[in-house]
Amino acid sequence: MTTNQTTQPTAQGMDLALLAKLTGGLGDKKTIESISSEFAQLYIEFLPDVFHSETGIRIGVSYVSCTSGLMNDLIADLGDGFALSDGSLRNWSPNFVLACGNGFVIALMELMLGAAADTVTQPIDRPLSDIELDLAVMVFERIANVLRSGVNAPGGFEASLERPHNAEDRPKPEEIDRPEFGVAIRMALELGAITSEFALIIPQRAFLKTKVVAPKAKGQVSKARQEWTDRMNEQVRRSHVTLEARIRLQKLTLGTIARLAAGDVIAFQDKGDVRAQVSANGKDMYSCEFGRSGERYTVRVKDNISTDDEILRHLIG
Repeated sequence: MTTNQTTQPTAQGMDLALLAKLTGGLGDKKTIESISSEFAQLYIEFLPDVFHSETGIRIGVSYVSCTSGLMNDLIADLGDGFALSDGSLRNWSPNFVLACGNGFVIALMELMLGAAADTVTQPIDRPLSDIELDLAVMVFERIANVLRSGVNAPGGFEASLERPHNAEDRPKPEEIDRPEFGVAIRMALELGAITSEFALIIPQRAFLKTKVVAPKAKGQVSKARQEWTDRMNEQVRRSHVTLEARIRLQKLTLGTIARLAAGDVIAFQDKGDVRAQVSANGKDMYSCEFGRSGERYTVRVKDNISTDDEILRHLIG
């Protein structure tokens, strides 16, 4: 186990750690490592079952490390290659953070949309798109379901999760927030040839009181595969995408173009029905007819340039 709780050299920082120890908000190394290993075993045993039963996709999970330190520092130490979701679970912890490597979500999206497993390579390091963040919602729900089933919080409440966001978009902590010590449990994820990580950042005040209890039967936390597929398709299809329409204009010489000024008019190339190509993210999707409805210019879809699957595959990138 690593720790960054001693990186505050000021008297104020030492007082903070001492106060946390006296009030049950900061544990010793042995206790933290022991409880972290229980969380790790829970995820190693059950998270692969959840994903396989609901998606038909096999993943591998293994333990990487646990780190003790201030919550905000632990989150920042993950870097920009993660998506984050703030959560709470009634009768256990009013705040915790789940993190998942962007590469895992990107690769999972490709597989869920039909890509062959042997064609999916390690994604480049980039933030998730809006559509990929929609899929991350369901990834985090599954991670949270395993958490809920293992910590056995009284009342059987579901975990409450906020919408995921890229680490680089996380708001800076408020200066008035009271510093809180936590534990970051990092787990490795394997998806075919893809390697990534996920992490749990849990306040030690809740963490130290937790007795991890594995569910009685595997698959207990899983739902039907069809439900996952349907929800993923729904998330993707209702995501907002900006469309652009291009219309061919009359050919002009460079000399004429160089002399254009405000108020000059360039005619459309088409003399009859004016055609427009509608695209998103640089991908042509529809051939349309240019027109007008009241005071607004419009385009009417005439033909599909790409199939539904081709459109969805392109827009997720």
